[in-house]
Amino acid sequence: MLFRVDPGSSVPLGEQIAASARRAIAQGTVRPGERLPAARALAESLGVNVHTVLRGYQRLKDEGLIELRRGRGAVVAAAASPAHVRLSATAHHLITEARSLGLTDEEIVTLVRSGLGTA
Repeated sequence: MLFRVDPGSSVPLGEQIAASARRAIAQGTVRPGERLPAARALAESLGVNVHTVLRGYQRLKDEGLIELRRGRGAVVAAAASPAHVRLSATAHHLITEARSLGLTDEEIVTLVRSGLGTA
């Protein structure tokens, strides 16, 4: 599994790490039950702080894509299907773009709800 970060990007490093994992899950490179690299080892290989990696892993946990298990590390969740991951990544991209345009969370929700009738 290949993790990449661009320190010059406006996207936070933790989010870049989460995006790399999402991409690998969506492409089937890693499957449910497989472990992600240990946070400390990944941080060292990317040249970032271990807490940065943990923030990325926490985001994935919050999205239901991984489980964080004491002593076992980060494991891809059984429910992390490639379709779910693609949808999650698309939603995340929509939210990021909308916020960069200055929309509030309430305006984003209204936008999504208004789009439901156009499908």
